[in-house]
Amino acid sequence: MKVTLINTADAGGGAPAACMRLLKALELKQVDVRLQVQDKKTGEPRVDSIADSSFGRLKAKFNFFYERLPFIWFKAKDKSVRFAFSTADAGTDISNQPDILSADVLHLHWTNSGYLSIKNLKQLFESGKPVVWTLHDMWAFTGGCHYSDECDHYINQCGNCWMLRDASDSDLSFNGWLRKNDMLKTAKNVVFVTCSHWLADVARTSFLLKGFRIETIPNPIDTAIFSAKDNITNRTKWGINPKSKIILFGAANIMDRRKGLPYLVEALNHLKNNYPDVQDVEIVIFGKNKSFDTSLFPFKVYEVGIISSQADLAALYSLADVFVSPAIEDNLPNTVMEALACATPVVAFNTGGIPDMVEHLQNGYLAEFKSATDFAAGIHYALKPEHKENLAANARQKVLNTFTNEKVAEQYMAVYNSILNK
Repeated sequence: MKVTLINTADAGGGAPAACMRLLKALELKQVDVRLQVQDKKTGEPRVDSIADSSFGRLKAKFNFFYERLPFIWFKAKDKSVRFAFSTADAGTDISNQPDILSADVLHLHWTNSGYLSIKNLKQLFESGKPVVWTLHDMWAFTGGCHYSDECDHYINQCGNCWMLRDASDSDLSFNGWLRKNDMLKTAKNVVFVTCSHWLADVARTSFLLKGFRIETIPNPIDTAIFSAKDNITNRTKWGINPKSKIILFGAANIMDRRKGLPYLVEALNHLKNNYPDVQDVEIVIFGKNKSFDTSLFPFKVYEVGIISSQADLAALYSLADVFVSPAIEDNLPNTVMEALACATPVVAFNTGGIPDMVEHLQNGYLAEFKSATDFAAGIHYALKPEHKENLAANARQKVLNTFTNEKVAEQYMAVYNSILNK
């Protein structure tokens, strides 16, 4: 069996990380697997890029700006949604690429940012090859948004989109919905896979995916890389006080609206003002931060910037007493799984796919949605010395029971075999 994974890039975000981890997991099961990308950022030999020439790189940049700039300048309601909506009206036909032609199964992941247009996706469906499409967000069944917030127009048909400045019945989101409806009519042998049960439930309510087979398979994680490391050694490495209680927060872009940073600020201030036993708390932040003023946090803050090394990430999770994820919209965030794998309990809102990983009072704390007060209570609970050992052991065990390379690869192989037999 030859499987070709398809994703915009092989590094630089949640979907690329998840896709690369799946590639490694399938390799361990002796699957002939390759990854087709637009932007190759690693030296992985099984990754092939359409932009491996000067012309290819120029075309990739053109597609990105051709799709993105008109939306930013003329369509987006404000800057908070500039990258929250993808029109997919520019891309590259990859249907004749060697890894596509030779594949038994095509496995789509996240293909936006000018990689595959809706027309290009339709070309892959029309090839007649079996397709698995792993959804890392809601985009496949909306008119263009990646997460809909409180909008439920995708249940019937999109239009009057809250992200657009010219919202109407026949706006850009309605046009995108129509194009996807036309595309999916050509999808005859496809299985949609969601990384979380939350996203599967949402997808099943959508008009566009009604009648399609939808499975839930989590992302895998390498539990050898992401495992508990020596706390003192890593605190020394990062220059962090070995006696402090460390709260860790991180994301690819901490300013992303969905990551809920304002709720974390409010929760930490509530923690400082209402719990007298947290005077020794300090904060560690990783990820891109262009404009957030860390002085808004009431505790000392260490900023370590963008971390690209998985080993360094594991070291950061290991030195923390608790990892916090105040996300208000998320599918199955890698950061939560990584923290748990390193035996670090997680405090998060009870939303999206997070409950697939965090079990309340067992390996972390699921706070009432958007309640900074309850979030602060969760942090306080996780920091209590009498809870530390049990939370840590349960965090690691949850990952070993559910998210290992072997367990996830076996689930995907079962899906591949089912559509090949069909």
